[in-house]
Amino acid sequence: MGAPNDDGGKTIKATDKAFTIIEYLSKSGGAGVTEIANNVNVSKSTVHNHLKTLEQRDYVVNKGDRYVLGYRFLTLGGKARLRSNLYEAAKPEINWLVEETGETACVATEECGKLVYLYQARGEQAVTTDSHVGTRVLPHCTALGKAMLAHYPEDKVEELLDHHGLPEHTPNTHTTREELFKDLETIRERGYAFDDEERIEGLRCVAAPIVVGDDVHGALSVSGPAKRLEGDWYSEELPEIVRRAMRVVEINLRYS
Repeated sequence: MGAPNDDGGKTIKATDKAFTIIEYLSKSGGAGVTEIANNVNVSKSTVHNHLKTLEQRDYVVNKGDRYVLGYRFLTLGGKARLRSNLYEAAKPEINWLVEETGETACVATEECGKLVYLYQARGEQAVTTDSHVGTRVLPHCTALGKAMLAHYPEDKVEELLDHHGLPEHTPNTHTTREELFKDLETIRERGYAFDDEERIEGLRCVAAPIVVGDDVHGALSVSGPAKRLEGDWYSEELPEIVRRAMRVVEINLRYS
C-alpha cells in the first residue's frame, strides 16, 4: 500500500523506508541494525532485510557490527552532476579561485528548492565545514543561494519560501521575507552576494550567479573565516575575483 504525496500520487512505503535507512547511514557515517531501527522508527527485522538487499547490490557494506554506504553511490552521484554542463564548465575556475585566494571555492545549483554543491576545492589555509559535494542546504542563508534567488522570478522565490520557510541558523540569518527580498534587490544591482556569518558563525562567503540568457544555472563562491575575510578584501577585491571566474563560466556555458 502507498500513501498519497503532495502531487496527489502514491508513495511506496518500502521504498520510502529504504531511503530513510540510506539517509540515516549518510548522516551518521555508519550504524548497526539496532541503532538504525531506534532512530528511524522501523523494526529491526525490517531494517535488517533492507540492509541485506542493499548489501547484495553493493549500495551498503557490512563492516562487522555496522553498515556504511558503499562507493557505488559515487557512480550515481557522478552521473547526476553531469546532467548539465555546469560542473565541467565551472571546475577549472573553482580550482583557479582556490589558487588565487587560498580559501574554499565551490559551485552549486538549485534543485527542489535547495542548494546542492556540485564541486568544491580547498586551499592550504581553508577551514573545514559541514559542506561537501552533494550537500543540500536551504538557499536563504548562503551567498550561493541568495545569488541565485536574486535572479529568480519573485513568484518562484515566494513558492520556495512557502515550502521551506526561513529557518534561523545564526543571529545573522534572514528570517523575514522583507529582510530577504531587500537583500536580493541589492544583490541584483551589484551582481554578487555576501554571506556574513548567516549559516555558520565565524564563516563568510562571496558568491556570484551564473546566468546565461534567462537561465540561472547556479552560482560559484569563495568562503573563509571572518577574521580573514574582512575589510576591502572581503567587500571589494574578493567579489571582483569571484565575478571574474563567473564570467569565464558563463562564456563556456554559452558556447558549449
